[in-house]
Amino acid sequence: MGIGEQRRATASSGHVCRSCREPVDAVVKRHKTMGVFVPVWTAGPCHNPLCREYVPEQEPISSTRRGTGFPPTGREGD
Repeated sequence: MGIGEQRRATASSGHVCRSCREPVDAVVKRHKTMGVFVPVWTAGPCHNPLCREYVPEQEPISSTRRGTGFPPTGREGD
């Protein structure tokens, strides 16, 4: 996991949205203390479409090669 990356946990973590009070996922961030990265668990983004702090859910990318329009060799039309 690189610097600034986040991981999601389950919604049963006890974190709630500050705006709408709906349960949200816990997100782990890294904080450097005395030369060591320490995990810090915080409330994640709200996925309630009626909330003013709503953030749409992101779909994971299954493959970065699919749909590039180039043949498998990487060369454009020979």
